[in-house]
Amino acid sequence: MPDKRRTLKTLALAAVLACTLGPAQAQTKLKWAHVYETSEPFHKYSVWAGEEIKKRTNGKYEITVFPASTLGKEADINQGLTLGTVDIVLSGASFSGRSYPPLAITYFPFIFRDAEHQLKYARSDVFRELAKGYGDKTGNHITALSYYGARHVTSSAARPVAKPEDMKGLKIRVPDAPAYLAFPRALGANATPIAFAEVYLALQNNTVDAQENPLPTIEAKKFYEVQKNISLTGHIVDSLLTVVSGSLWKRLSADEQKIFTEVMQEAAEKTGREIIASEARLVEEFKKRGNNVITVDKNAFREAVLKNTKPTDHGYRQQDYDRIVAIQ
Repeated sequence: MPDKRRTLKTLALAAVLACTLGPAQAQTKLKWAHVYETSEPFHKYSVWAGEEIKKRTNGKYEITVFPASTLGKEADINQGLTLGTVDIVLSGASFSGRSYPPLAITYFPFIFRDAEHQLKYARSDVFRELAKGYGDKTGNHITALSYYGARHVTSSAARPVAKPEDMKGLKIRVPDAPAYLAFPRALGANATPIAFAEVYLALQNNTVDAQENPLPTIEAKKFYEVQKNISLTGHIVDSLLTVVSGSLWKRLSADEQKIFTEVMQEAAEKTGREIIASEARLVEEFKKRGNNVITVDKNAFREAVLKNTKPTDHGYRQQDYDRIVAIQ
């Protein structure tokens, strides 16, 4: 009889401990989606961030990263934040800008001088205000901004771009987001939105004459194989946002929110530094591969664009543009 009572007490204690410890030990599986290749820093540091968050939360969050449009095109994964099909995305601000247009001001041509200017913007009050505006509108939460690279025009052998006039009538692929249209339209090009995953084939089949992306993306997606010319226009200094779904952000404790933010900002910093380093070496590598790398007069392109368009033509606020340009 004493043994039976002891057994019952042991079982009762085990049940109490299970109730007490269970929730703390329960693991939450999360999906992190993006459209980039596994060879790119965007993927590498997304995976690093997932592992780091798991470590810093004592295994509570298990994050699986889905690269290369596995969970859909960029528009799909952004919608997935609201639908609950993804928990975290790494995506261009232009797609977040569909929900909150002022956020896409950074895609206005030549708003940033260079990568360092953009990195200062990522730490600025104006970025925090725009991110908050997006959060208020959507419920989703922006944790970090990553440097994506300076976008340059690549084109077929028959259509080299050396001066603004060469853009006239050029059929150029741009991302399927309004923010990217200002540059080609201001120069008389025929802007054609095509999903990222379909660009290589469109270039190979001459569906379009040209596309524009940073040098590391041109390498990773092998666009240099189907485009002879690379014109160093640097017309948009591009970025990616790390966005956490509103439903997940609300479930996180204050300490967990701090961990997610710190880790994602660290991942963004690591990504940006690696992209900057790769941009520095790729010009010579493309030349060695036989591409025609064209150094253009960027001021000529900038003046031609600003002559034909302004931020307010695209729904952006002039005060945001002025504050970003003034960042030193």
